[in-house]
Amino acid sequence: MQLRNSGAEIFIPDHKPIEAAVQRTTHMSIAAHQDDIEIMAYDGILKCFGKANEWFMGVVVTNGSGSPRDDLYADYTDEEMQQVRKLEQKKAAFVGEYGAQVLLDYPSSAVKDSANQDVKEELKALVTAAKPKILYTHNLADKHDTHVGVTVKVISSLRELPEEARPEKVYGCEVWRVLDWMNDVDKVKFDVAAHPNLAPALVGVFDSQICGGKRYDLATAGRRLANATYAESHGTDDTTASIYAMDLTPLMNDAALDINTYVQEYVNRFSKDIADRIGKML
Repeated sequence: MQLRNSGAEIFIPDHKPIEAAVQRTTHMSIAAHQDDIEIMAYDGILKCFGKANEWFMGVVVTNGSGSPRDDLYADYTDEEMQQVRKLEQKKAAFVGEYGAQVLLDYPSSAVKDSANQDVKEELKALVTAAKPKILYTHNLADKHDTHVGVTVKVISSLRELPEEARPEKVYGCEVWRVLDWMNDVDKVKFDVAAHPNLAPALVGVFDSQICGGKRYDLATAGRRLANATYAESHGTDDTTASIYAMDLTPLMNDAALDINTYVQEYVNRFSKDIADRIGKML
């Protein structure tokens, strides 16, 4: 597989030939930054962990420049940080036993540029090669522009694929905005309590972020526990860790659906639920 950017690469933790490693993919995540996969697509990592017939493939679109840095990394240049973050992502792929990890090395500006076709075309090629059953990306209510930009590129690329080359399901998951606000009937809920030792190990390898001033390791564990505990007000917990997602599959399969309107409908249903609940008490 020929990637477009000179700094791009494909890392295969178990050293299989690249084509064979990619083709065995069953679960795939397309994320904006290094460590986004481990936060939002942990369901897919768990589904494949230790399995001989299911394999996870991660794709990181951007190069990791511009990230906050402190302590050991305070004086690192953008170029040095990019190399650190690539190495950290490879460490996560090894720990999580990914089938393949792709680093596309685009600047964030390319992702946020609606006229840029390179990202979309490269994502089309990767999905076509991997043919995943399940694809995880960012949710469209995320508050990080680059995350939303990646998801729009993902949807655009999937719409241009023939039906037989598309995944069965596409999920938009939590990173820079939780999906607790969505009505329960609208949420996709993933139970990610298995292998509790694996979750902190995956997020923990991103030392440049944690030591650099962002405790993603603690925040991610806390969010998953909070999702599990606050899921049901009148029942006991049925898991200790949950991730919420937005089902983006309809956007892939129906090009006539407006992306903005699709998300606004979730918000409108949430708004109506609040109004109805208050109205019952008046």
